[in-house]
Amino acid sequence: MQLKERLFQLTQAHFGRSPDQCDDGQLYEALLLLARDIAVRRSAPEGERKLYYFSAEFLTGKLLSNNLLALGLYDQVKQLLADLGRELEAIESLEPEPSLGNGGLGRLAACFLDSISALGLPGDGVGLNYHYGLFRQVFKNHKQVELPDPWLEKDSWLIPTGREFTVPFGTGAVKAVCWDMAVPGAGNGLSNRLHLFDVEEPAPQPWVGIDFDKGDVAHCLTSFLYPDDSDEKGRLLRVYQQYFLVSAGAQLILQELEERGYPLDSLADHVVVQINDTHPSMVIPELIRLLTGRGMSLNQSISQVSRTCAYTNHTILAEALEKWPMSYLEKVAPQLVPIIRELDRRVKEAHPDPRVAIVDESDRVHMAHMDIHYGFSVNGVATLHTEILKTSELKPFYDIYPGKFHNKTNGVTFRRWLEGCNPALATLIDGCIGPDWRRDTAKLEGLTAFTEDSSVLEQLLAVKQAGKDALCRTLWRRQGIELDPQSVFDIQIKRLHEYKRQQMNALYIIRKYLEIKAGRLPERPVTVIFGAKAAPAYIMAKHIIHLILCLQQLIESDPQVRPWLRVAMVENYNVTWAQALIPACDISEQISLASKEASGTGNMKLMANGAITLGTLDGANVEIAQLVGPENIYTFGASSDQVMELYAQDSYRALDLYHRPEVEPLVDFLVSPELLKVGDPACLSALWRDMKTKDWFMALLDVEDYIAAKERCIRDYGDRTAWAKKMLVNIAKSGYFSSDRTIAQYNEDIWHLK
Repeated sequence: MQLKERLFQLTQAHFGRSPDQCDDGQLYEALLLLARDIAVRRSAPEGERKLYYFSAEFLTGKLLSNNLLALGLYDQVKQLLADLGRELEAIESLEPEPSLGNGGLGRLAACFLDSISALGLPGDGVGLNYHYGLFRQVFKNHKQVELPDPWLEKDSWLIPTGREFTVPFGTGAVKAVCWDMAVPGAGNGLSNRLHLFDVEEPAPQPWVGIDFDKGDVAHCLTSFLYPDDSDEKGRLLRVYQQYFLVSAGAQLILQELEERGYPLDSLADHVVVQINDTHPSMVIPELIRLLTGRGMSLNQSISQVSRTCAYTNHTILAEALEKWPMSYLEKVAPQLVPIIRELDRRVKEAHPDPRVAIVDESDRVHMAHMDIHYGFSVNGVATLHTEILKTSELKPFYDIYPGKFHNKTNGVTFRRWLEGCNPALATLIDGCIGPDWRRDTAKLEGLTAFTEDSSVLEQLLAVKQAGKDALCRTLWRRQGIELDPQSVFDIQIKRLHEYKRQQMNALYIIRKYLEIKAGRLPERPVTVIFGAKAAPAYIMAKHIIHLILCLQQLIESDPQVRPWLRVAMVENYNVTWAQALIPACDISEQISLASKEASGTGNMKLMANGAITLGTLDGANVEIAQLVGPENIYTFGASSDQVMELYAQDSYRALDLYHRPEVEPLVDFLVSPELLKVGDPACLSALWRDMKTKDWFMALLDVEDYIAAKERCIRDYGDRTAWAKKMLVNIAKSGYFSSDRTIAQYNEDIWHLK
């Protein structure tokens, strides 16, 4: 049946009218149902071995255009709507963004599912169906305020499966209901699934803000992603969420294994579980529990599970490696406690080093330790990150299990992050090297042949300018912020965490503000744009947001500074915002403290869209620098070895750096009369004291080098031809960072699905 006929049937059936009589909302609903139906009807990839990718979050972003691209229907639908006098962009703007993730971890998981399907591999995602996400960020009085972020509607991408599982909590059993999202593979006629588990009777939304009854597990367990863990109820709820996820997921695995006709003792031959960060770690003892409950011996169960589960480490920050008190597990999942203690006993018998124990002397369970001992693979997500794991953070484990450790440098799906968000650039690339890069991003390398082609360089600059113009329109429409599209767009879009150093960027803004006020005008206007959320309980991060918003207000109201320097922070940064910001970016801020950023994926998306990286040699920045060469990236700052030595020797003294003549005025401006007039003195003073006396992530260590590198970068921007060459080289070299490449390597080295 023709697409036009199918759309006609849907609008008639649901609204009693033809497509040309429908409003945009009705057309959106009809297109969602059309794309969902086609994706669901596709066959699943087949193989002797199936992957289950367990993750606490899957930040899918809006799915209409993405799924239409994967189904090969995007151009047809766009033309069909044009014939009706409508625009796909306007239709898609009505789609709520699924609130199923937060930052890089969740976006990576979504990219991976996309690539698993595109490569035709049998692999499903397993997560939770959060109703209100992390939170919706709004700004009031220059501060972040958290509100629920509902996204579920009567018609959504979710499909009921009829599968239900009982999860046995210590406080009483709760039923897990499985909903699916189809994940269509681009160009292959196949679809995998994202399995999302929900409680049987989710709580309605009676609360104000994001406060809710954390003790009402049966109804509120899936309300929010990462409940506020500043109190014990919040921490316990996180453990409930994690056990709910892994118990339902493990039961699904065994049910499907039986449906596929395989016996339980062949689990490791036919199933691989990828544990994405430590949140799903309890899948290991839960699978052991389920297998022993079905008659398998403990030794055999441990053997099967240890050959089934693999672990991805995403962090070098010790506080992000979860350690739960055993008392929490005794309350949430007491049936796992004897299994975990037995796993720990075996480890201590074989390896008496307390650094590798699963249960420490304080009776806390180290989730990552359990993953490493009782999984068959451990991987980092960038070359530098993996080396730090081997030589420092996880060295005692690497000494025991050198064969388990792998590196799998992260990647992103170019179908969303270039084709989808920047179609003008995709068309320009097609005109240069043909369309084959859309299936094999390594072919982007062919763009290097055009670095001396003035016509291509001019077109590339025009595409970037159009992206900046579009972002200006969007910011004006959504937030009433007016920007100069001819200025340099310097963009930092990261979750707000001190180690990502938004505070150092703020010090640069202060430096420029003071220079302009002193009459030293820059060569060209600069616009610094931020996008970030801070965890509700992360007070210092929220103070940094307050600082940025105060600077935004201060500069906006100053006619002397405003023509030369602007600051904008987008409200409720999410995938939709990213798709507007990334094509508009000139300078990509990747300024984490060296040794602290495991990888980063925003750096890859921005690079692929022609932004030039300004960054520390940290995470995947190292690999970007190696690919593009020193003339096409701006790096600065202490090395990871130098930073780790400062931590090891406890020799970093912020106060010494604060007293440098170039630094002290910048830090002191946080409590200047100008800023205190705009902001909250308590917040700004707390940030000022912390930065000059503690500065745990060493912003003051690198700030002078950062300012110098940024000034070089902005100065070089003035040579438009040379800058366009840098852009083209970055795009050409970005193909390595495709998630298709990453997933192919996971499969070759770890999963062995086909």
